[in-house]
Amino acid sequence: MPTYLETENKTTTAADGITYAYREAGESDVPLVLLQHFRGNLDDWDPALVDALTAHRKVITVDYAGVGSSTGSTADNIDQMAREITSFLTALGLERIDLLGYSIGSFVAQRIALERPALVRRLVLASTAPEGAEGMFGWAPEVVSAVGTKEGSPEGYLSVFFSDSDNSRAAGQQTLQRIYTRKAGRDDPVDWETLVAQYEAVVRWGNPDHAALQRLSAIDIPVFVANGDSDPMILPRYSHLVAGLLPHADIKIYPDAAHGFLFQHFREFADDVDDFLEVTPTSPA
Repeated sequence: MPTYLETENKTTTAADGITYAYREAGESDVPLVLLQHFRGNLDDWDPALVDALTAHRKVITVDYAGVGSSTGSTADNIDQMAREITSFLTALGLERIDLLGYSIGSFVAQRIALERPALVRRLVLASTAPEGAEGMFGWAPEVVSAVGTKEGSPEGYLSVFFSDSDNSRAAGQQTLQRIYTRKAGRDDPVDWETLVAQYEAVVRWGNPDHAALQRLSAIDIPVFVANGDSDPMILPRYSHLVAGLLPHADIKIYPDAAHGFLFQHFREFADDVDDFLEVTPTSPA
C-alpha cells in the first residue's frame, strides 16, 4: 500500500461546478475524511499521521474550494464550506463516513454533522471551538502575526503549532521535515485570498451567539474531542466547552503540545482515533 507521500493526486467535479483536489489511501467500508486547518492544503497533513490512520482504514484528504489545487473561490463562512465539502462527498458517492475536522476543519465538520446527520457515523474534532463562544472573535495578535501574514515562516508555524519545550519544538522540526519530504506532485500553494477568506470565516464563527452554542447539542452521535494543553490558537477551554455541550463526547488533552498536538503525538492520536472509531482493521492489499 502506498504511503501518503506516494499517494497520487486526484480530482472530481461536483454538482456545484467545483473540481475538488483530493487524495485517498487505505481500505475500509466506512472512510475517514480529513478536513484541514486554516491555510492548509493536501501537503500540510503530517504524512506520518495519515499513514498511521490508513493502516486500519481508508482515509480521504481534500482541498476546500479555492484552496490548493481545487477550483473556485475560497468561502468566507463555515456554512458555505460545509456545503461544498458535502457536494464533494456526494460526487464521490459516499453515503456514510467518519469525519475528522482539524481547527477550521472542525468547525466545518460540526456543521456537516448538524446538517447531514445520516451521513456522519462518528466525529473527531481536533483543536475545536463551538460557534458563538464568548472570546472566540478572532485570534490573539501574536497568533495572527505568526501564521496570518502573507508570507508564512517555519518560525511562525512552530510558535503556534508546538509548545516552547525542547521536546515539542524538536517534534515540530521533525513534522516540518516530513511535510516537505514530498517533492513531486505537490499541491498548489495556498494564496493570500484564501487566507483572508478563511480568517473572515473564523471571525464570523466567533461572533457571540448563545443560540448557536445550544444548537451544538443536536449532534447526537459519538464524538472524540482533542487538543493540546498549550494551544494558543484555539484555547483548550473551548474544546472542553464543545465536549460539555455534546451529549456523547469524550475529550482528551495532550500534554506539552499546542495546535499541532496531533502531529507531535501522531502515534498516540492515531491509536486514540482507531479506538474511538472501532473499525475492524482491513488487511493491506
